[in-house]
Amino acid sequence: MTIYIALLRGINVSGHNKIKMAELKRTLETMGLHRVQTYIQSGNVLFESEESPETLRQRIEEEIRAVFGISITVVLRTAEELERIIANCPYTDIPLAEGESIHVSVLTEVTPQKVVDLLSASERDNDEYHIHGREIYFLFRQSILDSKLAKHLNKLGDTVTTRNWNTMNKLAALAKAMQA
Repeated sequence: MTIYIALLRGINVSGHNKIKMAELKRTLETMGLHRVQTYIQSGNVLFESEESPETLRQRIEEEIRAVFGISITVVLRTAEELERIIANCPYTDIPLAEGESIHVSVLTEVTPQKVVDLLSASERDNDEYHIHGREIYFLFRQSILDSKLAKHLNKLGDTVTTRNWNTMNKLAALAKAMQA
């Protein structure tokens, strides 16, 4: 069995696309996924399955559409891929000052050229980003709410979802606990 982390895009944000995590957990268990657990209300789910990521992603998106009546993107990573995401972050050795933060955008595909172009043309001030395959790492040197670079996150498209560094590390810890 493979341990997967499903990151649901755009649920429970500003009162839109509301899904209770207990209901989501039951729905995924009904689909035959094993050891399902959720983490916080923003659509982070860990589970085990023998299915391929492509099949799983499509099945989960269809089931959410059927059960909850909303169409969202699900981004999947295995526990091993999540470990690599953590290991590949270029900003982990940088001490963060008050208001600074690290975020990771995870995509369903390798970062498209239009996203690369959008980010390279955006005004960044002191904020930084680093593209690595299907992930984009962000270092926000100010509050994410005040960042000019962060204002472009919603323009990255519907094949991407973003999590803060604390959430990514917690998901990695939960996945590691499932492996034990």
